[in-house]
Amino acid sequence: MTTLALQSLWSITAPPAPPSSRLVGARAAEVIVIGGGYTGLSAALHLAEAGRAVVVLESDDIGVRASGLNGGQVIAGVKHDPDQLQAMFGDDLGARYARTVSGAPDEVFELIARLGIHCDVVRTGWLQPADSPAALPPLAARAEQWRRRGAPVELVAREAMRELTGSQRYCGGLFDRRGGTVQPLSYARGLAQALLRAGGELFTRSPVLRLAKIAGGFRAETPEGRLSAAQVIVATNAYTGQLNAQLRRTVVPVPSFQVATAPIPAQLRATILPGGQAASDTCRLLRYFRTDASGRLVMGTRGTFAAAPTTHDARHHYRAVSEIYPQLAGLGFEYHWGGFVAMTADHLPHLHELAPGVLAGLGYNGRGVAMATVMGRLLAQRALGAADAELGFPVSAVRPIRLHAFSGLGVRATIQYLRLKDSLDRLGRRPPG
Repeated sequence: MTTLALQSLWSITAPPAPPSSRLVGARAAEVIVIGGGYTGLSAALHLAEAGRAVVVLESDDIGVRASGLNGGQVIAGVKHDPDQLQAMFGDDLGARYARTVSGAPDEVFELIARLGIHCDVVRTGWLQPADSPAALPPLAARAEQWRRRGAPVELVAREAMRELTGSQRYCGGLFDRRGGTVQPLSYARGLAQALLRAGGELFTRSPVLRLAKIAGGFRAETPEGRLSAAQVIVATNAYTGQLNAQLRRTVVPVPSFQVATAPIPAQLRATILPGGQAASDTCRLLRYFRTDASGRLVMGTRGTFAAAPTTHDARHHYRAVSEIYPQLAGLGFEYHWGGFVAMTADHLPHLHELAPGVLAGLGYNGRGVAMATVMGRLLAQRALGAADAELGFPVSAVRPIRLHAFSGLGVRATIQYLRLKDSLDRLGRRPPG
């Protein structure tokens, strides 16, 4: 069985990261941000622009983890529909929560424009194609709820979805004009560059080994340095390690894996996602797909926990491309890569106050480009003194997931079960003969 060489398409097409170095020696700041992904960079950028002395400590290089490995889909909302958010959080906070997450793509694209980040922005919407007729009523309800709140979301019929996707596979679905795509690694590196221009500091390959309470604040200790500050923001998401065991147990890292084809031939390129939308379908193990600036098809779905995936592990992705776009038969796959998505028990992101002066934001459940950017801004506002009522987003208690130690086994079993159910459904819909 052939082991795949892991290399992301984004690492080939992104501009270089800004220069950075390890933290060496003793330093001081006003705010320490642990984690240099979208959440941490957004938080640090907003703090630097507000005049705070802020330093980001990243354990690796910028974008090496989820912020540089995701699908680059900028999606409005969270997993729950707006009526459900109001039922969960009450009419007032629930309505403000819905407005916050509805406007998340606006925040991303306005930030990119304001900062002059070059990251292959396409904003022509996001598609949620229906894998079966049974998926249409919930999508219709979702569209109606967002339309009541003034959002440009609509249910489209089979023929319209066929034209939007270029696939015969789907029977209609949701068209959300708020969404779009970015080159995710370019976006992360652009945020890092903007942070430095705003006066913030960034140290890479500087994992925080220990966070200690000291007089007047906290001290973060790295292999070669120490950084003290009055406030700390923890922005480690699916890669939260032993620094805070309780926080780590609030999320389950779930593997997501992507493949990218060779450039689509010109005669077919104009028919496959011709408007540039990204899509995430309604399969139990959703497939998410888009094209990039060079005309490659990028296909993602749940991945493997293996350190070195094989062609056998990637067969589900190859099969998805073949099933959704049989017209691409024979087109090769040039890139394979993966990372982890942070899933929460309630399928919602969380903003926590771990202790006075220590904040954390994580758990984007596959919608991290937009939601992590917004979370960074919310964390910065909170660090600057914003009260709960000003945020438009709940500050929640840390609630570790029960039996978290066994979550990896549960994820593996669930992935296999859902994949089997999807396969059986597809067999059941296959025409006879």
